[in-house]
Amino acid sequence: MLVAFDFDGTLSNSEMTVLLGERRGVADEMEAITDRAMNDEIDYATSLRERAALLDGLPEAEAAAAFDEVVLRDGSAEVVDALRAAGHTVAILTGGFERGVAAALERAGTTVDTVVANRLPVADGALTGEVEGPLIEGTKDDALSRLSTEFGVPMADTVAVGDGANDLPMLEVAGLAVGFEPKPAVEPACDEEVSTMSELLALFEERDVV
Repeated sequence: MLVAFDFDGTLSNSEMTVLLGERRGVADEMEAITDRAMNDEIDYATSLRERAALLDGLPEAEAAAAFDEVVLRDGSAEVVDALRAAGHTVAILTGGFERGVAAALERAGTTVDTVVANRLPVADGALTGEVEGPLIEGTKDDALSRLSTEFGVPMADTVAVGDGANDLPMLEVAGLAVGFEPKPAVEPACDEEVSTMSELLALFEERDVV
């Protein structure tokens, strides 16, 4: 199987843009934009560009320190490790940022098979206020489809786990759609809902995934 996780709000209870925003003094504005996007009130690409613009001029060292604060949710590493031990391919598909994902995985002592994430460009030692990557305009259903082809896993044998509106595309096309404390706009697309990683692991055990 191919199991694709969202990151912020799912595998992690950190919100990268808010952690970055705290170091720029714009955390409240960040959180308000994030909430609107996750509830499908504004499109994700617009929200991400608005949040990145608020970070213009943040020193690279401060950005690195914020990424070092990103942590996995309790039990996430155990779920990932159990899936990989069972022979499944594990992916992270996130509109968040590569450096934060990498830092959190390393700190937790776990790894995944592939990460699809965005980047915040740096120039002259500071963030530029721009954002680059495959999941700005690109959507997670396309990313999941590409990975299913790459890893030779039929879409019927894919699992998507997410919480927010930008996860809807992959939840709608996956063989099994699991909402992790899903937002109201996301609930109709979910086959199952969980609120902890231990519940998710139990669900996978119940369905003979692990």
